[in-house]
Amino acid sequence: MQGAIKQWPIALQPREKLRLEGAQSLSDAELLAIFLRVGVRGKSAVALAHDLLQAFGSLAALLTCSLEEISRHHGIGLSKWSQIQAAYELVKRSLEEDIHTSAALTSPQQLKAFLQTQIGHLPHEVFLCLYLDSQNCLIECQELFRGSITQTAVYPREILKEALNRNASALIVAHNHPSGNPLPSAADIALTKALHTALQLVDIPLLDHCIVSHAGFFSFLDSGLINKD
Repeated sequence: MQGAIKQWPIALQPREKLRLEGAQSLSDAELLAIFLRVGVRGKSAVALAHDLLQAFGSLAALLTCSLEEISRHHGIGLSKWSQIQAAYELVKRSLEEDIHTSAALTSPQQLKAFLQTQIGHLPHEVFLCLYLDSQNCLIECQELFRGSITQTAVYPREILKEALNRNASALIVAHNHPSGNPLPSAADIALTKALHTALQLVDIPLLDHCIVSHAGFFSFLDSGLINKD
């Protein structure tokens, strides 16, 4: 729809639509427009949001873009980028809060969303350890190893030490594949087997090993490569 948003029918204005029908009724562009607040000359906030989503290819790519990347678009600078980043950080913190207060495996979608917001968009490989208490609630999420885009050196003995230091009752590990393909490599499978065996020695079960990318998600538990028992 053309023209300034305040000239649109009330039911079509993003803020009023949210008030009347709920946030779930808004498109990605309409939700983003609420954060942008205003558009640029000749373009409403909704149109600007739509152009940004098209330019970056996805909502996830836009939310994780740098200031330099977004500033290439007319009318977008530090203020609007900061608003988007603040909103995204709130989502990340909310998901982490949920994991802290509920069993990590109660909702696979919750765990998936948490991991994807944490590491799914990163251009380099990162290895996370999620230390869990006896109720499978999160004690701490730790970035234990960081590597290049192709390889991360992961040491099971270091993971064991960190888990014991936190008195963890169980563990979930995760890493990202910046290539976009979440399927495990032979090295991923070998690492998972070695870590599972090492943790058994100290009676700390490895509940899952998750591989995350911007385009997918793989769970060793769901695939049967980790025994549920």
